[in-house]
Amino acid sequence: MNPPEPGHGPLGLFGGTFDPIHHGHLRLAETAREALTLDRVRIIPAGQPPHRAAPGASGPDRLAMARLATADNPAFEVDPAEVEALQASFTIVTLERLRAELGPTRPLVLLLGVDAFLGLPTWRRWAELFDFAHIAVANRPGYSLDTAQMPPALARLCAARQAPAHILHGAPGGSLVQFDMTPLAISATDIRTRRAAGLSLRYLLPAPVIDYISTHRLYL
Repeated sequence: MNPPEPGHGPLGLFGGTFDPIHHGHLRLAETAREALTLDRVRIIPAGQPPHRAAPGASGPDRLAMARLATADNPAFEVDPAEVEALQASFTIVTLERLRAELGPTRPLVLLLGVDAFLGLPTWRRWAELFDFAHIAVANRPGYSLDTAQMPPALARLCAARQAPAHILHGAPGGSLVQFDMTPLAISATDIRTRRAAGLSLRYLLPAPVIDYISTHRLYL
């Protein structure tokens, strides 16, 4: 199979609160790009995430930090639309928007961790996600999705949709793939706690993001 032209190959979609964005997020996006041979990865900070409390930093601050964190990687791009929308961010609505923007044939690949995937039945119109994109689940090496841990509806969908990664290049959506991800023991919650306690954030986040947090006095 010949490689797709830039701008036409599979586009990874990585949404989240990113409160703040850190090396764990960036490593997952980079691993997915390599493992799934994605053309690019689009980072999509949520405006008002519906499944959790209000973020510790404002939408514009989280958007600015995402841009700083990804500025040195030409394969990453940041999507400001969810922050600028000033309303709850639902994944299905995001996928509808991106499909309208990018056309019906561009492969879109929604990147999720295992925990997020297992919680999929709580998401709005979750069964429709495959109408707009593929889903790629990041596993720890040596592990894979266990249908015994899933709600029955998700287990049935998983069994019907699982496919090898190369399928991402041949269809705009509809398949479930997995890739191995070595998790970094970094969490945004711990970063906010460390910041409030006056502890160092070095090596947990990109230096420009640390500088932004300090300059704007975030998470104090």
